[in-house]
Amino acid sequence: MPDGTMSWPEAIFYLGVLVLVTFLIAIVVVGLFDWRKTRLQADQAEDLRRLVRRYEQLAEGSLDAQQRTAADVAELRSRAAAIEQILRTVE
Repeated sequence: MPDGTMSWPEAIFYLGVLVLVTFLIAIVVVGLFDWRKTRLQADQAEDLRRLVRRYEQLAEGSLDAQQRTAADVAELRSRAAAIEQILRTVE
């Protein structure tokens, strides 16, 4: 049209294109947010796995230390019993 006005079919077509572009942009934005959320959840899960591994290592180390301490205490008891026995025989 030479006077710069649009016909109804053209206006409806352009509105349809605008709605389609807006819809596609919204889909991309939602997809990006969903991807970011998934990535954050994966990072949190990996952090939790690392924390669990560190806890398990600490628990194993503590168990080893407790077993060594128990063995040392048992050895000290047997030495104390032996010393008591020697002292009884000396008296």
